Amino acid sequence: MPELSDRDVFREIAGLTTEAVNPRTHGLDAKPVREVLALLNDEDQAVPLVVRGQLDAIARAVELVVERLKRGGRLFYIGAGTSGRLGVLDAAECPPTFGTDPGLIRGLIAGGSTALERAVEGAEDNVETAPAALLAHGLKPEDVVIGIAASRRTPFVVAGLRFARAQGAGTVLLSTNALPADPAAAGPGLTLGEVDVAICPEVGPEAIMGSTRLKSGTAQKLVLNMISTATMVELGKVYDNLMVDLRATSRKLGERAKRLVMMTTDCDYDRATALLAAAGGRVKVAILIGRLGLDPAAAERRLEAAGGRVRRALGEE
Repeated sequence: MPELSDRDVFREIAGLTTEAVNPRTHGLDAKPVREVLALLNDEDQAVPLVVRGQLDAIARAVELVVERLKRGGRLFYIGAGTSGRLGVLDAAECPPTFGTDPGLIRGLIAGGSTALERAVEGAEDNVETAPAALLAHGLKPEDVVIGIAASRRTPFVVAGLRFARAQGAGTVLLSTNALPADPAAAGPGLTLGEVDVAICPEVGPEAIMGSTRLKSGTAQKLVLNMISTATMVELGKVYDNLMVDLRATSRKLGERAKRLVMMTTDCDYDRATALLAAAGGRVKVAILIGRLGLDPAAAERRLEAAGGRVRRALGEE
């Protein structure tokens, strides 16, 4: 596709719903703080309902991710600015919460780690860095790449997703603008046919025109929470509604691990401490030792045979 002129880009961006002027927040700068806060909160109220309208698409994304991870694949988030930071955040939270290997879910942001703290000029417009980063991480067909771009047209994300699709990897776009089916309407952005799943919670005009760190960012955070959490549930990282695969990387998490063992084996604090010590700190193994009277090695084998699912290992399913 030929490079667009500045005027073409201007028209394209002006047509995005997130770039429209919000009639409900006119005169924001002239209002008292309490009213500004109320207006911001009013705008936020609709976001969860808009996200709920995307549950079918989110479910398809989860199914795609689970299927690929079970085949030995990985999940990559790619994005620029707020979108990129949210992807990096979600990826970083999975190892301590669900005990995943740090390499299983990775967040790649335009501009690299520097962009986590401050904007990197021109990083989102670079169409070479996302493919290069994915290539450097050894992208393979078993992987899934989720592009996060409020505008649906961020060059860094578009190039990364197109590269991922060409490599046979699964592709998902999370955008707060609708993804068109017609290439003529997409401009340099993606069309529906270019990704396996499109998740498009249309939040409408932001309280401050174009500030997609607001409703768009909130919607993206909600969807990413849902994708990673539901994926981990499907992979057996959760028993009932408890994070039984957490890593006790802090004193708080260490004490939470003891509480989890107490709750699931109906034992006291000292017994939970002893069970965790016997299990090498693994909550799942401690539960099997406490509930079934197994030695640690037998508990490990039983858990492995159950695909890591505590409920199955306990014979509850």
